[in-house]
Amino acid sequence: MSQPGGTFDIVILGAGSGGYAAALRAAELNLTVALIDKAELGGTCLHRGCVPTKALLHAAEIADQTRESEQFGVKADLVGIDMAGVNAYKDGVVARLYKGLQGLLKNDKITVVPGAGKLVAKDTVEVDGKRYTGRNVILATGSYSRSLPGLEVDGKRVLASEHALKLDRVPSSAIVLGGGVIGVEFASVWKSFGADVTILEALPRLVAAEDEEISKAVERAFRKRKINFKVGKPFEKVEHTENGVRATLAGGETVEAEILLVAVGRGPTTANLGYEEQGVTLDRGFVITNERLHTGVGNIYAVGDIVPGLQLAHRGFAQGIFIAEEIAGLHPAVIDEAGIPRVTYSDPEVASVGITEAKAKEQYGADKISTYNYNLGGNGKSQILKTQGFVKLVRVNDGPVVGVHMVGARIGELVGEAQLIYNWEAFPEEVAQLVHAHPTQNEALGEAFLALAGKPLHSHS
Repeated sequence: MSQPGGTFDIVILGAGSGGYAAALRAAELNLTVALIDKAELGGTCLHRGCVPTKALLHAAEIADQTRESEQFGVKADLVGIDMAGVNAYKDGVVARLYKGLQGLLKNDKITVVPGAGKLVAKDTVEVDGKRYTGRNVILATGSYSRSLPGLEVDGKRVLASEHALKLDRVPSSAIVLGGGVIGVEFASVWKSFGADVTILEALPRLVAAEDEEISKAVERAFRKRKINFKVGKPFEKVEHTENGVRATLAGGETVEAEILLVAVGRGPTTANLGYEEQGVTLDRGFVITNERLHTGVGNIYAVGDIVPGLQLAHRGFAQGIFIAEEIAGLHPAVIDEAGIPRVTYSDPEVASVGITEAKAKEQYGADKISTYNYNLGGNGKSQILKTQGFVKLVRVNDGPVVGVHMVGARIGELVGEAQLIYNWEAFPEEVAQLVHAHPTQNEALGEAFLALAGKPLHSHS
């Protein structure tokens, strides 16, 4: 028989980016919270996603810098990659952040409940026989690594990203199935660590969600780095061989390697949690909400990767804060999904906000759109870093900039200003008045806007 676990202003199922952000904001607003999770606080992003992968990517960058140091007049030898050392560094970063998060959640308004929860009524989540009742409920159960039908992930030869993060060696060769964000990031790491890498992507280009010119730049850079990729051919099957795996593509072409990483996206974790029984609408597993993230059932809201859209930690943070404020009666502004910045941390990095040129033409009409590309070749700091790439702006004629798309080393750090420009609906003439520090890569944004405003300085309009 179940026992009462207490009544709260908000019961949150899932303590990943969306769930814990909602809990912290709700506590600030004097609301009582039960925060339920069967795993560690912080969810995928902190433990199995964004944070550990970026630590690997930083180690990869250092490997490349060491290997290529002579071109800067520094003599160094790359003796090898010590995966135990790399993993200790990565795990140390995660542990420090995890400890910090645990400290933040030690709040007298927040009751952390460890255990697997299930929605058993429109206002109740049950955990290990105890019932937690909420005047409001937030579903924040996150996502899992998808596979493809007939493709068995065994964690040894056929890996998902969580297995790839725990590898105790550098594979001699790897096949990466999927050329989206996760796929190109792991391909980039393994190549820097010395592996032979091939990406297989069914869509016609790598990072297909990005602007087409960005995809072309990434493909050019990957060719130069000798990262192999095959696009536009669906995957058919994988078989184990004596030394690894063999992947077959449509048309019969095969690729062999020591391991295969399945990076075909993430699915919503919503099965067998009682959602549908309580009347919550699911579409292919995703929870359908209105623009205010309400499910249309009781006082049940949903946040993060289970809501259709970008599966990004910072989207989860924003949505969690939004729902806490909504419940507190603050009537927050609806989040513009296109205004959420996106970064791919491969080498080169990709960062974007707003809409692509193709989408802008579709939305506003081809004759109403103009674009400008500022090449990083004209940027002093990019020359110092010996990186190539560009900043591309998409604007509505006589109107605001609706897309900023960037590619090049360290370019992810520029997306902060880019998202302000997009979200504040800035006109090129307004941004052109702002002074950007020299020499920085940030200046590339300034130069692009000067050119788009019709007064280029170090470039031709």
